[in-house]
Amino acid sequence: MQGLHLTADLHGCRCAMEWLTEADPLAEYCVRAVHAAGLQAVARVVHSFPATEQGPGGVTATVLLAESHLCVHTWPEQRAVTLDVYVCNLGGDHSAKAHALLAALLELFDATQVQQHQLLRGTPPQG
Repeated sequence: MQGLHLTADLHGCRCAMEWLTEADPLAEYCVRAVHAAGLQAVARVVHSFPATEQGPGGVTATVLLAESHLCVHTWPEQRAVTLDVYVCNLGGDHSAKAHALLAALLELFDATQVQQHQLLRGTPPQG
């Protein structure tokens, strides 16, 4: 059950607005990025949120992976995005692929501020 969980909070995204508001193009990009990173997409779910007084609605795009998942949440009114990439490393080390996937998404959104975290999951406690 050991795995690697990568997260990133993006602010000041300079990408085209469609990447923050259009569910289908974002989901298709995510699936292509998953394959380019050498991971296996097994399903995808996307949801568009309605516009509010603050601006256009955002998108949640989730790609289920044979290795675990990718999830993207957008807030176009803030030009912000959160990214979540988790890979299980039980049958092999997919860490480099997870980093490649995250890098592709960071490039797409082109944020002025990025806060990244990395968590090793499923490591048994020592003692």
